[in-house]
Amino acid sequence: MYKYEIITYWSREDQVFIADVPELPGCAAHGDTPEAALKNVHEAIQLWIDTAKEFGDPVPEPKGQRLMLA
Repeated sequence: MYKYEIITYWSREDQVFIADVPELPGCAAHGDTPEAALKNVHEAIQLWIDTAKEFGDPVPEPKGQRLMLA
């Protein structure tokens, strides 16, 4: 399991929960429930990392601390 910060929120516009990974640009997923969004974003993280490695792009290490405060 990866230890990137994941921010989950309700999107009124899309009518789904969004799970965003700020440390991995463009990495996000959605689901009808927060649990589904979280499950889907774990798959998205793996795909993001696999794609970065395939193209020789750097994969950032998880910061291990909260990135943003609301």
